[in-house]
Amino acid sequence: MKTPLFPLVALGAALGFSNASAAGPLNVPGTGDGIEMLRAVGAAFTADNPEIPVAVPPSIGSGGAVVAVAGDREVIGRIARPLSDTEKAQGLVFTPVVRIPSAFFVHADAKVSELTSKQIADIYSGEVTNWKDVGGADLRIKVVRREDGDSTLAVLRASMPGWKDLVLTGKSKTALTTQEAVETVRAVEGSVGFGPYSSALKDTVAVVKIDGKAPTDPGYPSAVVMGLIHKASTVTADAKAFIAYTGGDKASAIISGLGGVPIAQ
Repeated sequence: MKTPLFPLVALGAALGFSNASAAGPLNVPGTGDGIEMLRAVGAAFTADNPEIPVAVPPSIGSGGAVVAVAGDREVIGRIARPLSDTEKAQGLVFTPVVRIPSAFFVHADAKVSELTSKQIADIYSGEVTNWKDVGGADLRIKVVRREDGDSTLAVLRASMPGWKDLVLTGKSKTALTTQEAVETVRAVEGSVGFGPYSSALKDTVAVVKIDGKAPTDPGYPSAVVMGLIHKASTVTADAKAFIAYTGGDKASAIISGLGGVPIAQ
């Protein structure tokens, strides 16, 4: 008498076994920094490896990726900050992928294309409140900031002149993701925000030069590193293959074309 197939499948699922198609795509949750770049690299990887679809979902932040991978809910994630000693002790391993400049961007009606580092610090401290005071339109400035633990804000504090101990104005909106910051600046007249640079950003908002330098110019003062995290105890062969692919020539060309600086692994 043949053993019915259904009980065996059910038993396998209960024990945590599954085949590749049942497992679904290789999910890479985490930061919004560099999401367009990683999606493009993921699409290229899947084109070269059709049996391994890659999904790069909307941002849940670097912290969300750490929780997901450390808690064994995902085998791989994306973050835009260094791992803490506590996170390393949990077995997390970081592989850098791309250096992404930290850009400032404004609503087109602000009528500014360049600011000094002092002017941008004065805007975010609340000392300057109208665009006309920095050469723009006679329009009230509406500041969009990020939460204190945001990776781009941390990089600005570490590298942008005047930002180390800058107290951000209380008259501001806190965006919880990069996408929210960009969308708010796109939609709200007079607004200014910051986030990781990508070539697509300038199609949505006006990216400003700082001290005469565009985000992609040599010597631009501020950038964040986005990379992938995994645990050696849970990483799969598919995840290892994707991590290796992000350091290859094809991924590097994609990243460069989208405004990032590839990092050799």
